[in-house]
Amino acid sequence: MAAILLGMRNESWVADVGVDNAAWLATESRTARLAREYRPVDEGDGRIRYSHLALGAARELGEEEDGFFTDDAEGLRVWIGDDAWELELDEG
Repeated sequence: MAAILLGMRNESWVADVGVDNAAWLATESRTARLAREYRPVDEGDGRIRYSHLALGAARELGEEEDGFFTDDAEGLRVWIGDDAWELELDEG
């Protein structure tokens, strides 16, 4: 069980959202104001990364808030306004 939990903690989800959106998600979104482990990380070049904890925090956002997530048949996506970007699992 501990190995499964440890594996989940090493997983993260990444998306190419554009330079401005990545910066906004990492510094201005509601989750950007949380403790470091709950924040999305701007990796540069328009790429955003969510740890297991950051993903959980972002899932708490409502549809009216930029940075909210949907997880359906079309995949896990982060939304800003009317635009959405699919996140991919990185098990690194």
